[in-house]
Parts: sequence; C-alpha cells; structure tokens
Amino acid sequence: MLFILVPSRFNSGVPISHIEPVQSLEAPELKYYLTLKRVEEHEQAGILVAANIKVVKRLLASRFTVVSALVTPEWLEKLEPQLRARPEAIRVYVAGRSLLETITGYKMHQGALAVAKIPPPPDLESLLKASPRPLLLAAVEGIASAENLGAVVRGCAAFGAHILIVGETCGSPYQRRAVAGSMGTIFEQPVVQVENLVTTLAALRVRGVRCLAAHPRADAKKLFAVDLRGDCCLVFGAEGPGLTPAALAACNDMVEIPMPSHMNSLNVAVAAGIFLYEATRQRS
Repeated sequence: MLFILVPSRFNSGVPISHIEPVQSLEAPELKYYLTLKRVEEHEQAGILVAANIKVVKRLLASRFTVVSALVTPEWLEKLEPQLRARPEAIRVYVAGRSLLETITGYKMHQGALAVAKIPPPPDLESLLKASPRPLLLAAVEGIASAENLGAVVRGCAAFGAHILIVGETCGSPYQRRAVAGSMGTIFEQPVVQVENLVTTLAALRVRGVRCLAAHPRADAKKLFAVDLRGDCCLVFGAEGPGLTPAALAACNDMVEIPMPSHMNSLNVAVAAGIFLYEATRQRS
C-alpha cells in the first residue's frame, strides 16, 4: 500500500510529482525495483535501473527521462536539488534502508535507486557527421559480461572516444550491471548498437576510417608503433575467444599491447583503456 505524502518543503518552486512513503512491496509501481535481475524484461519495457548513488546522480544530471526514484529519507533530502531541477514529473518512493534491502534483495551500502527510459537508438551516420575530426571510435564484439561492457563504456568516456559501437553478439549496455560498471557514463557516452558489426566495419573503411583489431598475434603490430592520429576505429573482442575471423578480416590491421611472453591477454576493458589512452596521447 502506498500513501501520497508531499512535505511542505516541496510545495514551492518546481514540483517533483509525488513523494510516496513505501509501506508494502505490493505496489505495481515498484515492479522494476523488484525485478532487478530480469534484465530482458527491463529491456523489453524500454527502461534501465540506476542502482548506486553516483549513477543516480549522473542520471539526474543527464538528458535521460527519469521515471521514478526509490530512496531512503536521508537521500531524499540530499537529492532534493537535483530532483527539483528535473523537467519531468518524477515519482519518488521513500523507504527505510531495511525495507529497501528487502525490495532489492541484497544489502545496500548507499540507499538510492532510480528508473529511467532507454532513449531511442541513435543513428550512426548522424553521429559520424556530427563528430569532430579526426574520428576516434571503438567497437566491441562478443562481450557477454555486463560489467566488462560497462567498463568499456567508462573507458570510452574517459579517453574521449566519439562513439562506441556495440556488436550484435554483445549484451545490452543498458543492463543494470552495465550501467553500474560504466559508473553512469552511459548517460553521456554516445553508444550505437548495430545489427552486423562486420558490415559496419566495412562501411567505416569505405569512408576512410582505419579499423584496427586488438589481437595478440605474432604478426600483429605493436601498439606504440601504430599511428593513431587519423580517423580510426579500435575493435575489441572478449578476453577468451577474442575477435571472430570475420571481424579480423574486416579490419585493416591487427595490433597488440607489448607484454611478456607468459602474458598473452588482458581484460577487454583494460585493453580498451590502454588503446584509447595511447590514441589520446598521440593526438595531444
């Protein structure tokens, strides 16, 4: 059962819709908070869940449409300025920490969650035309780990990649764990999910973008010896299987990070960060 309660301190200025103390877990409005592990249901509904306070703050500062927030009384007070500044009406559900942990199913160390709408998919061609030159793109294939995909998003945002291209064999960058792994940078970093990564790479090459596969092999070029100052797309696969033969064939060259012989791979997010840093270093 939910009771609508609008404290007097929220009655002036810009409204933030309803502030509702949560007395029970039965309210249908809470269904997305009760199904945090059902990522496919969330994606089909076109929503994402921000599940820690830093991500919630970045969500509230973004252009994403926020549907609702579920917070402790302490975080309601701290988030009031951001909630009040939002253009849309947001339902804010307030619960004690113990009840919040019952709803989420795990022990919380903070006390704030929020639900937002996944924006319409951006058009790659439009993003390419709007991006400054030289282009710095990243592309990923076969990344099933939401945490790894989120960390790649975070690396792209940190090192100024204009666009992250997510291939059809990857998970969604809007899964809860991917959003958390990105630390909310998914709200800022342009990301395009494509239906055929190989075809997309071929199209990039036609327009003069050099596609470079991150792939440790004897005949691969060393990262420090590759010129990354022109238009380029850095392509990464999962740590175990790496890139598929088709993706490798769609690239101009294979490039590897120099490592001792007994080390032949890195976590994909770490590798992406190193490649992107080197590109940024050369361009600066």
